Amino acid sequence: MEEKLIQRLESAVLRLEALSAGSHGGAFTAGGGGAGADDAARDPSVVAFGDLIDEHLSKLSAAAEVIGGQVLGISNVVKEAFAAQKELLITLKHTQKPSPQGMAEFLKPLNDIIKKANAMAEGKRSDYFNHLKAAGDSLSALAWIAYTGKECGMSMPIAHVEDSWQMAEFYSNKVLVEYRNKDPNHVEWVKALKDLYVPGLRDYVKKFHPLGPVWSPTGKVIAASKAPSSNSPAAPPPPPASLLSSETSRASCSKPNVGMSAVFQQISSGDITSGLRKVTNDMKAKNRTDRTGVVGTTEKESHAAPKATPKAGPPKFELQMGRKWVVENQIENKSLVIEDCDAKQSVYVYGCKNSVLQIQGKVNNITVDKCIKMGVVFKDVVAAFEVVNCSSIEVQCQGSAPTISVDNTGGCQLYLSKDSLETSISTAKSSEINVMVPGAEPDGDWVEHALPQQYIHVFKDGRFETTPASHSGG
Repeated sequence: MEEKLIQRLESAVLRLEALSAGSHGGAFTAGGGGAGADDAARDPSVVAFGDLIDEHLSKLSAAAEVIGGQVLGISNVVKEAFAAQKELLITLKHTQKPSPQGMAEFLKPLNDIIKKANAMAEGKRSDYFNHLKAAGDSLSALAWIAYTGKECGMSMPIAHVEDSWQMAEFYSNKVLVEYRNKDPNHVEWVKALKDLYVPGLRDYVKKFHPLGPVWSPTGKVIAASKAPSSNSPAAPPPPPASLLSSETSRASCSKPNVGMSAVFQQISSGDITSGLRKVTNDMKAKNRTDRTGVVGTTEKESHAAPKATPKAGPPKFELQMGRKWVVENQIENKSLVIEDCDAKQSVYVYGCKNSVLQIQGKVNNITVDKCIKMGVVFKDVVAAFEVVNCSSIEVQCQGSAPTISVDNTGGCQLYLSKDSLETSISTAKSSEINVMVPGAEPDGDWVEHALPQQYIHVFKDGRFETTPASHSGG
């Protein structure tokens, strides 16, 4: 308790010293004067946000420093993002409410940091993938500052923070399952990350900005950049999207419509034939003299030419550093067997097709990533079995598994033994998931259960209630 008080006092002294130095330091670039910057920094909402950073981010950083590596790296990015939002809170105190283009310019510093966090989780999955995804996805909660009213298409600030954390919690729960009985530092890191948003950021927004940020009616105007903004990509990368994913759609209403938006706009205007070319008699096929109606062999051969397929990497089947089995790029290989394994090792299966892998011992966790028509048979896992970005996967658990997660997968058949009937199955962005369980009789047939992939959302008592859709004959 005394250490927390000392830390808060030290941070308050540092802020006061910074404010004192700023009052003697000339014009404030964002607001037009040093006095305006000082007043904004002393605003109760800005001071409270600083207290939020001191209280919760210090716990996150302390746990990350013990773990080190990529976890420390992504934690520093989270700290950087919150510092950037604090600067935005100071700026908006002496800035008028911007246009959609001006909003994109206003949010650019924060958006660049979030892009950096998302990039850390891209590429080949690391051992700390779930940490990176949890922290990276959580930063979308900071987009609450872009709320400008019901017409902006966003949820209310409090609801936005809660919904953003629920998206990140999918991965933070995986960290808890994996490290609950292995390393308490990872558990403390997850708890600190959650407290930072719920209740931390949520309660802050609820107290100071429940209806969105309050802009200055007489402040300066943010001008949109003349050059095309790099923080509104035409085709966003795989999830999670950047901070402006929700704002880009709102900003696009003031830009010329392209694609299907332009088509619908032209249809609604009623003038959809003015730009069409007229077909004259000499353009009709029956009057063309340059067409004989005979298809040449060269044309057939060009249509029949096979499409180029991307080359896969070299196949791998090896134990790395005595801790991780790597099975990569195995094609048409149905005799893959891991025999000598133990509960401290993990198994990572990547880029395999039309193959079968058998794991004949207990391992810590198994991950199947970007595989097609892959079969996996295993006995026991200590933490979890994960299927990510796959298609047509069959999985058979002959022993026990605390957790089985299926993410962004189409077509997954799970066979559970009697010892694994209490497993927790989590799904996200997946379809055609069927679970086969043993029948009541010892020699009975397997019973198939289809997991719901369609849900019904009903707004009741101030919140949405979600239930799986039921079908007749289901």
